Amino acid sequence: MSDTKNLSPVEHIKLESNHLRGTIAEGLADELTAAISEDDTQLTKFHGFYQQDDRDVRAERKAAKLEPHYQFMVRMRLPAGVLTPEQWLAVDDIAKRYGNGTLRITTRQTFQFHGIPKQNLKPLLQALDRVGLDTRGGCGDDNRNVIANTNPQRSDLHAAVYDWSHRISRHLRWQSRAYDELWLDAEPSDAPETEPLYGESYLPRKFKVAIAIPPENDIDVFANDIGLIAIVEDGELAGFNVAIGGGMGMTHGEPETYPRLATVIGFVDLEHVLAAVETLVTIQRDYGDRKDRKHARFKYTIDDHGIDFIHDQLAERGDIKLEPARDYRFERNGDPLGWTQSDDGNWQLTLFVENGRIADFDDRGLAHYGQYRGRPGHKLMTALRELAKIHKGAIRLTCNHNVIIADIADADRAAIEELVAHYDLDDGRERAPLKYASMSCVAFPTCGLAMAESERYLPSLIAKLENIMADAGLEDEPIVIRMTGCPNGCARPYLGEIGFVGKAPGKYNLYLGAAFDGSRMNKLYRENIGEDEILAELTPLIERFSAEREDGEHFGDFVIRSGVIAATTEGRNFHDNVGPAQAA
Repeated sequence: MSDTKNLSPVEHIKLESNHLRGTIAEGLADELTAAISEDDTQLTKFHGFYQQDDRDVRAERKAAKLEPHYQFMVRMRLPAGVLTPEQWLAVDDIAKRYGNGTLRITTRQTFQFHGIPKQNLKPLLQALDRVGLDTRGGCGDDNRNVIANTNPQRSDLHAAVYDWSHRISRHLRWQSRAYDELWLDAEPSDAPETEPLYGESYLPRKFKVAIAIPPENDIDVFANDIGLIAIVEDGELAGFNVAIGGGMGMTHGEPETYPRLATVIGFVDLEHVLAAVETLVTIQRDYGDRKDRKHARFKYTIDDHGIDFIHDQLAERGDIKLEPARDYRFERNGDPLGWTQSDDGNWQLTLFVENGRIADFDDRGLAHYGQYRGRPGHKLMTALRELAKIHKGAIRLTCNHNVIIADIADADRAAIEELVAHYDLDDGRERAPLKYASMSCVAFPTCGLAMAESERYLPSLIAKLENIMADAGLEDEPIVIRMTGCPNGCARPYLGEIGFVGKAPGKYNLYLGAAFDGSRMNKLYRENIGEDEILAELTPLIERFSAEREDGEHFGDFVIRSGVIAATTEGRNFHDNVGPAQAA
């Protein structure tokens, strides 16, 4: 990169970082502060963690002339979200030993540890390494965790897609020895060091890859920079349709930023999958915006240059000519809860985990000094630990915050069912479709970007909406509901049939009209409203939905058909007039 004068500050930090080392080691050794330097906070993202502080006590500590209560969030790299029971038990122990005693399943099929003090970072990463796990690329301007379909109808397809998630993850993983030297006590080498794929400055922004198996779109494949849609022919995986340019982030009040769904650009056979993925990454590496980070995601590169440019680059760089896209169909989003059986005769049990927070909640429904809330007296962390102790198969995390106890033999099912009943785990028995189809980001108290509550607030709002649904005779109807504390889109709110995006404390933008199967985004309906206004807006819409819906029609389709909201067709269209109701 010859001209570096106009690069964003983060680009300079990466270029001067000595392949992601920076002064992280010195910052860890500094006992005068619980923080690390601002520059190093950009680099530690590549190593899998963010510096945060407890915003619940920020004002109190400032008044006492204390620095913020600094702590770290650590995110694992876990392709396709699959662990062994032994790894689960290790992760459980690590959360209690080095963090705040809770775990959170992310929307990208992995774990986050919260409340990690600086001195615990290195022992935590070493403990993960001892059980074959790591955090390299959990965050940062590189490829993030590769996600994949978790609960397909055919176990052989899951095995194939799981293998591809690992192959892609390994292929796109950054190669610097910084991780091993900083965290695993590896000796520095005198050999020259290069990043063969990423180069000296890595990618302009984060990059996400997902693999889906129709008819399930449980991973929101179109929300990713690269979405691979499995095409099955004669019972075998033949290749993938390639979708590019998805991304959920935007900034309030800046219409040049927008969420975007990925565009399907063709089909690639299995022989050329890795080459196609790598080439798409290099296009973003070389053409992505390194001056303005708000304009640096792959979606903007594609919209600036056009799809034809991408095809030309694929041919020029990798001699890759995609075939026309093959037929496919998605039918639903989310996770079917309860028991299902795979082709091999084994069973899978999908358990609901509200907003992904795994904790033991006290009699008031609180965990970790009241920061997290759940069902009173629910010992979820203990229950899952006990399941891991007796389980002989894999454990899968889903992109909807849930847990799948997988590969259960007939002979072992009774023991699993006994523990599920003993700890009153939710395998769908609560019949709460609205809650099951909801999802939130973490937001307060730890996320520095949060403008409003999300994880701690959504359950109470869902309970009020459930009452409205019951009054309308729709208690068995699922509606995809997503909430985030800011417009960055971590819980993919723009794919909610009802979406809430934090604008200020207690205030949200309300979005309507996404497709139930994740194939269409929603659109802004009301701006900057609180709970009373939210309920006042949604109550008559739900009542109309009950009275006027067509057979099998989902809520997102209904509000478009009935003229409540206009359909969103592409990213830029997201900011257009929302339809008759808003115009009035």
